[in-house]
Amino acid sequence: MSAPPVADCAECPHRHDLLTQGRCTPGDVCVRVMSGRQIERFFRVNPALADAYAGDAFWERRAIAARYVSQQTLLTLIADPDEMVRRVLAYRLPIEALATLATDPDREVRVMVAERLPAERVECLAADPDYLVRQYVARRLPVGRLFRMIRDPDRQVRVTVADRLPLESLGLLRNDPEPEVRIKVAERIDYEEADGLLADPDWRVRLRLAERLPVDLLGALLEDPDPDVRATAQARWAEREE
Repeated sequence: MSAPPVADCAECPHRHDLLTQGRCTPGDVCVRVMSGRQIERFFRVNPALADAYAGDAFWERRAIAARYVSQQTLLTLIADPDEMVRRVLAYRLPIEALATLATDPDREVRVMVAERLPAERVECLAADPDYLVRQYVARRLPVGRLFRMIRDPDRQVRVTVADRLPLESLGLLRNDPEPEVRIKVAERIDYEEADGLLADPDWRVRLRLAERLPVDLLGALLEDPDPDVRATAQARWAEREE
């Protein structure tokens, strides 16, 4: 195992106080070395000094310091050029300041914003260019506002919408082009609304219906061209007659 990097204490402004007090240790607890682990240990021991490094030239030093800086200093880092710093901000900023990062160029920053914003405010990210951000929005958006996402371009986002949409509105996704979305619809849709799925081109959709529809609504599924669908429907029909 190689030896850890060691900074030159002669150039360190803490050599006359922290070093002599045992609050920093060359090669282990050090803010001057280019080592994230040592910098993290330094701020863990000396969190009050984090504000002084919020404007440091080294991005990793700023990013680690951002975990410990005061809330007032945190706000000054919103326009930091490094996404790792802004990711820390997205995690730590007070809720009322989070909207500032809703258009951040970094996806992970926007994901954290979508995760932390109150559900009633997360709609500002519903048209985000990245599917993962929209996925978080679809998971958290109040169900009454999910309608705007039923035509989302991403399949997985629409699956999430189908999983949360009010039952009376599920029919809006009955003709979705992706089988995975229609499968989710088939798992939840009211029995009275399921007719349009009985002839779905994907056997998995029809199988879900064969598994859950009341027996007297199985209809054409009893003679379905797919053997698994047909067998499931016929087995349930036979159980009724026993």
